[in-house]
Amino acid sequence: MVRTLYVGNLPWATKPENLQDLFAPYGEVVSSRIITDRETGRSRGFGFVEVSDEDAERMIEAMNGFEYEGRQLTVNEAKPRQMEQ
Repeated sequence: MVRTLYVGNLPWATKPENLQDLFAPYGEVVSSRIITDRETGRSRGFGFVEVSDEDAERMIEAMNGFEYEGRQLTVNEAKPRQMEQ
């Protein structure tokens, strides 16, 4: 089973591989992605990390509030995207 974690307040220069490296010490990282602006291609300052189910809680505890490049990360379980009405 895989769970998706939301990672917010990322520095603009963060790459998906940086996210993977950040979370890897706490368990299995299946994939990571940074959300970018469609128009400019620049990071929007947040991303998602897919992790194995049994590692998710440990990762949230370890990484929520973690300081990365001078910014305090927000990490929690991603909520399913709401479809716009």
